[in-house]
Amino acid sequence: MVREGFFEELDINDTISYTAKNGFLDVKTKPEKENSIKILLFLDVGGSMDEHVYKVESLFSAAKSSFKHLKHFYFHNCLYEGVWKNNSRRWSEQFETFEILRTYGEDYKCIFVGDASMSPYEIMIPGGGNEHYNEEAGHVWLERVTNKWSSHLWINPTPQKYWSYSHTTQIIKQIFDNKMVPLTIEGLVEGTKILSRKY
Repeated sequence: MVREGFFEELDINDTISYTAKNGFLDVKTKPEKENSIKILLFLDVGGSMDEHVYKVESLFSAAKSSFKHLKHFYFHNCLYEGVWKNNSRRWSEQFETFEILRTYGEDYKCIFVGDASMSPYEIMIPGGGNEHYNEEAGHVWLERVTNKWSSHLWINPTPQKYWSYSHTTQIIKQIFDNKMVPLTIEGLVEGTKILSRKY
């Protein structure tokens, strides 16, 4: 993903050159590249993700400072009918996932960050969620998301060498069309390439 869209910024070299040449202050500008890429970021919180908090917070902080159009939401283990923006108010201030699907256009790039480690029931069957009764299976919600935003990616903070030991990691990787990368420099470079492809 490269920066897209233009704004003006001060061109110091041309300003100095033209000011000296003309004998008066002659301010020159040039197009400034700004990141106009739109990102939906879904962050898994709690449980087995607790050990990855520092890495995920660092990623989130970098994303917030890099992308003007960043919308973030939290979930636990698997996506269901509701997500939240403030973890301390996760039960009182939820956003309907259907509303997010309706609100944000297909021009958004959709990124999930999570270890994809849970009971298979949480993905595969209605009522499988470990914190509430979900009427629809988690995979249904994940498929809705990947169908809506063709530019999607799952970033996994668990070292890649352990992924094959987790059945649910394999399920989510398949739902995400194998677009799963580790939370490493190399993984993020690969993820950037994946998200830059035209679908």
